[in-house]
Amino acid sequence: MEGTIEVSYTVMCKHDVRIEITLNDLLTNEKVLRAIKGEFAKGLRNIEVTAKENTPVTLKTAKEIYTFTASKNDFADLLELAEEDARSHKRLKKECEGVELVDIQTSD
Repeated sequence: MEGTIEVSYTVMCKHDVRIEITLNDLLTNEKVLRAIKGEFAKGLRNIEVTAKENTPVTLKTAKEIYTFTASKNDFADLLELAEEDARSHKRLKKECEGVELVDIQTSD
């Protein structure tokens, strides 16, 4: 196969966070309710905050996405190549042990 692959990846660290909370759980928290009322209904009384759906809200660590290009022949080794790229650019720091592939795009 001829051509290249553009690979996007992020660095995984020990203290990365990914939590899903429902909107109803947020609205039952007294501190969150107080902050919402203070910001959007300042000085008003007898205000109720409700949600129609149980929509999930995701809290996650903001990650920088890095890219590199590789040959289509190296498709089976993309994870190892991404780790090598991270090591060579000194992106694997203390408590950051691996990479996560985000996107793979082929180009001719």
